Amino acid sequence: MSTDTLTNTSFQFKNQTGVYHGKVRDVYSIGNDLLVMVASDRISAFDVILPKGIPYKGAILNQIAARFLKATEDICPNWLMATPAPNVAVGMRCEPFRVEMVIRGYLTGHAWRTYRSGERMICGVEMPEGMREHDKFLQPIITPATKADEGHDEDISREDILDQNMVPKDAYETMERYTRALFARGTEMAAAKGLILVDTKYEFGMLNGKVILMDEIHTPDSSRYFYADGYAERQKNGEAQKQLSKEFVREWLIENNFQGKEGQTVPAMSTEWVKTISERYIELYERIIGEKFDKAAAEITPKKLNLDTRAYLDSIA
Repeated sequence: MSTDTLTNTSFQFKNQTGVYHGKVRDVYSIGNDLLVMVASDRISAFDVILPKGIPYKGAILNQIAARFLKATEDICPNWLMATPAPNVAVGMRCEPFRVEMVIRGYLTGHAWRTYRSGERMICGVEMPEGMREHDKFLQPIITPATKADEGHDEDISREDILDQNMVPKDAYETMERYTRALFARGTEMAAAKGLILVDTKYEFGMLNGKVILMDEIHTPDSSRYFYADGYAERQKNGEAQKQLSKEFVREWLIENNFQGKEGQTVPAMSTEWVKTISERYIELYERIIGEKFDKAAAEITPKKLNLDTRAYLDSIA
């Protein structure tokens, strides 16, 4: 396994007008119309970047997202133009909405933690009584969150988004419609590979008066998957579900007394644990895409990544 990880970038592209270093992605602005998004090997949980990069993670996220964006072009327009390198996506600059559209098919993760605390409302949506962790909702629920540049994203209701005019009503209704349709398509594609798409999030922006799907979709960073085989039996017996997602990293952090709260310290990450995380990402890629992950193709140097991206930008200039 490669031990090299891409955790920081400092490229300078032709006509570059800015750069933003996010939790996981570095986004380079090219002129007024284009973005170069580099998926690093950084990993974050509880809105904190963990101290070690994960081999192949950036390439895996980028390639899964590209496949799903291509597979959902008939549902809604998206920002992606090309992936000139394993870790790189180039696409159209949109004016982003400061809201993430989270959709949940199952009572899991944050929704379950809210439910377990006794709450039955999440983001203005009522959750039925008598549910257990990982039970399926009768219909998927949309639980939006405000998009924070730093710190924690916050739950918000549809009503508050509209009352605060964070998103125009017609655009928000379009985002809701796209969210449900994208989740349905992702659910179908996951089922074909023996997986359950449990929950996910989508980000949208505006371009030329249209709502555009941005960023990544249906990756292990933005989504949670269960194995379909044995789901019902495990649920019946009250056993933990076998899942492919970043949730196992969050669970490890919680076990080591870290949830991103003030005064808490990120636990040390052993080489073995980093390898385990990487293998889980590769496993999800191979399950959801249905192909062997090409490690050799993903082991790209920052220099080659830079050159390949420059060559693509030159080709469309």
